[in-house]
Amino acid sequence: MYQSEWTKKPVLHVFPHWNWNEGELVDVWAYTNCEEVELFLNGKSLGAKKKTGDDLHLTWRLSFSPGILTAIGRSGGKSVLTREVKTAGAPAKIALEPDRNIICADGKDLSFITVKVLDQNGIVVPGADNLINFEIKGEGIIAGVDNGCQTSHEPFKAKYRKAFHGLCLVVVQSTEKAGEMTLTATSDGLEGDAVRISCQKTDGKLL
Repeated sequence: MYQSEWTKKPVLHVFPHWNWNEGELVDVWAYTNCEEVELFLNGKSLGAKKKTGDDLHLTWRLSFSPGILTAIGRSGGKSVLTREVKTAGAPAKIALEPDRNIICADGKDLSFITVKVLDQNGIVVPGADNLINFEIKGEGIIAGVDNGCQTSHEPFKAKYRKAFHGLCLVVVQSTEKAGEMTLTATSDGLEGDAVRISCQKTDGKLL
């Protein structure tokens, strides 16, 4: 919302997820700075809308039907951005996405690794709450875990975390020795994933 109001780069963000009960009414929001946004469900147009006055977002109220929501942002009569939200299937695999693959070997530096529970097609499963187990080898330790759930009683210092809306987070920390660490994530019934983080001795600046 802030980016759509205060930056000049093209912005189009559409939510929520698209896993609901058949026929359920769902409000779809779009934050954008495009002149107009047209929304489609499974290729059928649901109309184009423009922000007016003090509007901060655009809204469509839809009857849920599984498939693909597509939003096309246009300015000056030309398509600028396209965003899709797809209905997810059953949980099938884990994906690890570090914010950095190279950190300093100073015993303090961190990499924040987003953990996603995906279906067979690589779509985040919004209702997934699978318990994810972590194992780390090499020049690193697990500094903490989280999932954003305010009612969770799980410890922040642990080698496991339940997904919340299909996501959780693990933070890894370097040792003071240069080398490499490997973080592995597993869960019963899911295909696991692993990611390598390089820990380098530097003057405090990573190239």
